Amino acid sequence: MRCDVLAVGTELLLGQIVDTNSSWMGEQLAASGVDSLLQVKVGDNVGRIIAQIERLLVDADALILCGGLGPTHDDLTREAIAAVMGVELRLDQGVADVIRTMFESRGRRMSENNLRQAMVPVGATVIPQTRGTAPGLICPVMVGGVEKVVFAVPGVPHELYDMFQRAVLPELLERAGEPSVIVSRVLRTWGESESGLNERLDHLIAELDEAGNPTLAFLASGWEGLKVRLTAKAETTASAAELIEVWDRRIRDELGDQVFGVDTQTMESVVLDALRDRGSTLGLAESVTGGLVAGRLTSVPGSSEVLRGSIVSYATEVKQSLLGVAAGPVVNEQAAVEMAEGARRVLGADVGLALTGVAGPAEQDGMPAGTLCVGIATPSGSLARTLRVPGQREQMRQFAVISSLDLLRRHLNDLDIGH
Repeated sequence: MRCDVLAVGTELLLGQIVDTNSSWMGEQLAASGVDSLLQVKVGDNVGRIIAQIERLLVDADALILCGGLGPTHDDLTREAIAAVMGVELRLDQGVADVIRTMFESRGRRMSENNLRQAMVPVGATVIPQTRGTAPGLICPVMVGGVEKVVFAVPGVPHELYDMFQRAVLPELLERAGEPSVIVSRVLRTWGESESGLNERLDHLIAELDEAGNPTLAFLASGWEGLKVRLTAKAETTASAAELIEVWDRRIRDELGDQVFGVDTQTMESVVLDALRDRGSTLGLAESVTGGLVAGRLTSVPGSSEVLRGSIVSYATEVKQSLLGVAAGPVVNEQAAVEMAEGARRVLGADVGLALTGVAGPAEQDGMPAGTLCVGIATPSGSLARTLRVPGQREQMRQFAVISSLDLLRRHLNDLDIGH
């Protein structure tokens, strides 16, 4: 069973409203084993709505339209569906009575245009409203001698969610026949480009393409990391999870410690967990990132158990007077180590992490934009690394955050921190 989504509303195209309805329905359909391969937005124009319905129904078994069911002149979803069905719109007296009663119960006068919401294509089934005024529709459509189905639901999210769960999804599952589920797992990685990662996994991708299930996809997500998504379809959640587990292990065998987390884990949550498991605390000294590392860490609930604090030592004299950095250039590995040791000392932390570098656009201390020096100080010693971070100023700063935390993560994995 394939069910695609058509979101109706010029406001979506103008960016006045973000289309969260389609993404929510895509998630629900996937969790129920219903394939959804296209999500399309179209403005409030009956001709264009008709054209998109007809185009999508060529390949899809079902189509969900959200939006365009209200009482105003630009709510055209009913008219478009009726045209595709080749039928008229007729007033459903039962729906009209419900709308009138709702207005009366609220002590409000009902304007006559509200009865537009009671106009139903001949042959369609009404999905009763429980939270608003516009009912939903279940509309059979013949395409090339094959019966398909078009659902129409309001664009108001809480009304849509209710109708989807109450009427749309049960109808889809009944039409699908055999039950199935779709399960996804996201492996989060850092340390290689998307193209490099693709090349590393090329032989596994070829095997997956031949097998057809599970599937693999990449998603570059900035300072959230590079995501590798595995998606499996099976009769049960357990069966799908077993399929994913096999390929999860093979990918991890190939990528090693480039995989830092899974699903909702982030680099900052992984680092905090690693420190917490060791009973260690963390102190930060940030120059080039200006507090971004601390911001990411403190966004994780429970971070106060680990993070002692952060010193944003942006000015050279602050690095020297507060952190004990020696006089001279401050964008180098020696300065990064001294900053990390200073953060550990001043903040009373077990581990110090420091970042200094050049975000750009101009060079500093003879170092080009994109230079990042990371220092780590622990009870057993200190180290520093110099990295070249791509991107313009803000992107460089963001990549500096995940790169420095990744360096700390890898170091923690190799180190037994004592007190």
